[in-house]
Amino acid sequence: MSTKRPKPDRAEPSRVRFADVFGIGSVGIRTRKLRTALTAIGVAIGIAALVSVMGISASSKADLAAQLDALGTNRLEVQAGSSFAPGGTATLSDVAIPMIRRIGAVTSASGITTVTTSVRRNDFVDATVTNGIAVNATDPFFLGASGATLASGRFIDAAAQNFPNIVLGATAAQRLAINVANGRTRVYLNGNWFDVIGILKPIAILPNLDSAAFIGYPIAAKLFATPAAPATVFVLTDPAQLDAVRGILGATANPESPGEVSVSRPSDVIAAKKAADTSLTALLLGLGGIALIVGGIGIANVMVISVLERRTEIGVRRALGATKRHIRLQFVVEAVLLSLLGGIIGVALGIAVTVGYTKFQHIVLSIPALSLAAGIGAALIVGALAGISPAARAARLAPADAIRPA
Repeated sequence: MSTKRPKPDRAEPSRVRFADVFGIGSVGIRTRKLRTALTAIGVAIGIAALVSVMGISASSKADLAAQLDALGTNRLEVQAGSSFAPGGTATLSDVAIPMIRRIGAVTSASGITTVTTSVRRNDFVDATVTNGIAVNATDPFFLGASGATLASGRFIDAAAQNFPNIVLGATAAQRLAINVANGRTRVYLNGNWFDVIGILKPIAILPNLDSAAFIGYPIAAKLFATPAAPATVFVLTDPAQLDAVRGILGATANPESPGEVSVSRPSDVIAAKKAADTSLTALLLGLGGIALIVGGIGIANVMVISVLERRTEIGVRRALGATKRHIRLQFVVEAVLLSLLGGIIGVALGIAVTVGYTKFQHIVLSIPALSLAAGIGAALIVGALAGISPAARAARLAPADAIRPA
């Protein structure tokens, strides 16, 4: 008869399925709905701020790209710069426009010159009332070179430029209460009546011209002694040759003093203005991050309270074989689920805010998928970090101490 003792059965390691962890971890969320909702709101606000700011920023950039494409980034503006001569004044010559048009890559060029007069609705109106409406002399190529379009009537052509005809900018027409250009409406310019033959739409790329009026060079020279030398020349070029044209415009417009010529691209002003919004975007992202941190602190606080309230449950589970790892996993999963719920709500709110903003501003809608993924990812990270400390505290509770009444 054998005297060997039978070996005791080795205890099976405690295991728990993911579905069980998920179910146990969601108990606190499902049984305390009001607390869950209030805590999730803190995370939702932070995520909504992040998603909406990123969405609005992307939409603004997309709208800017579409706007610049429509306006044309191949337009240049030539002006007289600073004179190097003491007390001198830099000017463009009266042959600047014809010389610029000879450049092979230039498809259109037109200039404007300020006329020393003001526009009045009639001869009974005080001149000081409409001093803000500048008058510019120009030529029939102005529309093509500047990108301006007509809202009503027609522009000054080869025949109309020799007679007292005038075209009003969008703002100028509003100030003069003229809505339609039919050739029968007239305005008064220092003792001369001009027929309004056209009204322009707002010029997005050259907004300063919206409050101006335009007449032909010949009639401006005849009635107001306006010189033929342009103050500004608008140039439309082949997009592929933009930089090359830009490099030779100074020498072409003023061969004697090319350094006194300023060449710029009007679309750069719009781009720079939009770029200034990045500082505001960074500020809003920072505020969203702060809101998210506050939401994470709220989750950590709720989880600490949950651990204190569920001491008995923790003790019973430990007594039945749950390991410290299982307890930690339970509360981390609960914190992550709570934060994930806030993240989903926040992403939905962020999308709604972005859609509403773009519709109100009438701009292109663009919501990067990265912003949505970042919102959910941030929520998961915040939830995990917020749940680590309370979960570790719950796991450290000894079974006997956990079930003992407080």
